[in-house]
Amino acid sequence: MGATEIRHAIAIAVQVGQPVLLWGDPGGGKTSVVEQLASALGRPVEVVIGSLREASDFAGLPVRTDDGVTFVPPRWAQRCVNAPNSVVFLDELTTAPPSVQAAMLRVVLERQVGDLQLPSEVAIVAAANPPETSAGGDDLSAPLANRFLHLTWDPDPREWSAGLLSGWKSAELPMVPEDFSVNELRWRSLLAAFITARPSVLHAVPSDIGAQGRAWPSPRSWAAAYRVVAAAEAAGASRRVQQLLTSGLVGMGPAMEFMRYAEQADLPDPEAVLADPTLLRLDRRSDLVLATLAAVTAAVAAECTEERWNAGWAVLAHVCDQGVADMAALAANHLLPLRDPSWPAPATATAFLPILREAALV
Repeated sequence: MGATEIRHAIAIAVQVGQPVLLWGDPGGGKTSVVEQLASALGRPVEVVIGSLREASDFAGLPVRTDDGVTFVPPRWAQRCVNAPNSVVFLDELTTAPPSVQAAMLRVVLERQVGDLQLPSEVAIVAAANPPETSAGGDDLSAPLANRFLHLTWDPDPREWSAGLLSGWKSAELPMVPEDFSVNELRWRSLLAAFITARPSVLHAVPSDIGAQGRAWPSPRSWAAAYRVVAAAEAAGASRRVQQLLTSGLVGMGPAMEFMRYAEQADLPDPEAVLADPTLLRLDRRSDLVLATLAAVTAAVAAECTEERWNAGWAVLAHVCDQGVADMAALAANHLLPLRDPSWPAPATATAFLPILREAALV
């Protein structure tokens, strides 16, 4: 992937709050790239160099008080509270001692520094040199690695030469809209269908210690993957950037499988299916039918009115009429909790009488 795609991937991850780990050889300009991107996005940067810090710089300094012990956060964390759109740049991550890496874990995942909760808008970007090229470097621990989106920074010689001659210009970045729930809905359904068809790729911790320190598939990283690729789609990012984001979270092999699956699935628009249940083709593979039903119930949940709730049941009734009621059973259980107490039992849901009786609707 080119330098432009890497920049776009970082920008999208920063905007949706996905922690990023930028790998690259020493002197490659990783710090400059992060600072330029943050500036282009209008965000201040807090640089925290892991190799120069202690665990207390992330877990907080214990101080005895009248009420017991409190963990006082460092100044960089306090500044982030005053500037909630900050980018925390954790530099030289792999040269940090294991105890410091462990303290970083809570910062990366929970935005927690000592007793201070960082604002949800704070973005986490880290940089690391491969262990073989860093003094005192070590492989990243598997729990910490699985919380990052891993990208490799390789400076483009032509781009660097052009910048040296004519000045470094900020390239236009993809901007994620505030609401990309429609895209999230589509990609979540695609992922559910993919894992149904390929359950073995849901969780696969590499046996090699070095590979554990990079991207690998887990329920956590898959959940992050569908969200960032949905954001990339909403921002108009290229397919190459979407691939880059996915592989940075779950690994190249699983990401290629998933993206190929997504291209071939061609799921119908859930809103169109709610309007006309006959658009749901039941001659397709079961995983695709289940994904479509998941998308329909999620669409109802996103904007749940009595009319839309009943439309969801009408879709499930259509599925039952085609003789595949077992596929609709899971979706029926997802629709039930969405009901307002004042709504009567759906007239089209006679096939689900046992479920409705259990819910005391009939």
